[in-house]
Amino acid sequence: MELGYAGKGVVVTGGTGALGRAVVGRLLEAGAEVWIPVFDSSELESFPFAGHYAVHTEEGVDLTSPDAVGAFYGLPKALSASIHIAGGFAFTPLSSLTQNDLEGQYRLNALTAALCCQAAAASMTSGGHLLNVTARPALDPAGGPHLAAYTMAKAAVAALTQSLASELRPQGIGVNAIAPSVIDTAVNRAAMPDADWSSWVKPEDAADVIVFLASPRNRVVSGACVPVYGNA
Repeated sequence: MELGYAGKGVVVTGGTGALGRAVVGRLLEAGAEVWIPVFDSSELESFPFAGHYAVHTEEGVDLTSPDAVGAFYGLPKALSASIHIAGGFAFTPLSSLTQNDLEGQYRLNALTAALCCQAAAASMTSGGHLLNVTARPALDPAGGPHLAAYTMAKAAVAALTQSLASELRPQGIGVNAIAPSVIDTAVNRAAMPDADWSSWVKPEDAADVIVFLASPRNRVVSGACVPVYGNA
C-alpha cells in the first residue's frame, strides 16, 4: 500500500529505542525524511540508521523544555507527521509512591507528548498527523498492580489525544494514539525473564499500525486510541 510519505518530513521522538527503530525503518521504506531528537549522544552508538541520508538527528534536545522542543521543530522541512514514542516507565507500589514518581512520570510521558503536539501542530501549515503512544493500563487501569503513576501519566496522553483531535480537526490535523501492552524488547525481556514473551507485541507490528495512522493515506481516523495488545 502506498502511504504517501515520499518527500514528506516526519519527526520520531524516542526514535533510537526498540519501537522507534522499527518505526524509523518503516518510514524510510515508505520514502519519508525522518527527524529524531536525541537527548544523550550515547543513544546513537548502536543506532542502525545513523548516517542514513534521509535520517537527521539533533543532539541535546530536552523534550520537557518548551524552548528546546520549539527550536527542534523549526528544523524539519515539509512536516507531515510527528510520532511521539519518547516516554518512561515506573513500577511503584502505592506504599512507596512519591511526589517525584508522580511528577517524573507526568513529565516523561504526558508533558513531552503535549509539548511535541503543540510545536508540531504549529509547523503543519498544510495539515498532517500527530501520533502519541499511550499504554494498555490507560485504557484498562485495573490491569495490574503497582502501576498507578505510570497509568495516570499514560491516561493523560490518551485524554490529550482525544481532546486535540477535536481541537485540530479544522486545521486538517489528525491526532491518534496506540495503546500497546508489553512490547517485545531486549530491555523488557531482561526485566521479566519468566514472562511468556510469545504473547508480547513485536515492535515491527506496532510500527505498522503507527506508520499507517500517521500517514497521508489515513484520511478518516482521528481521536482513536488503538489497542495493540498482541496475544495477551
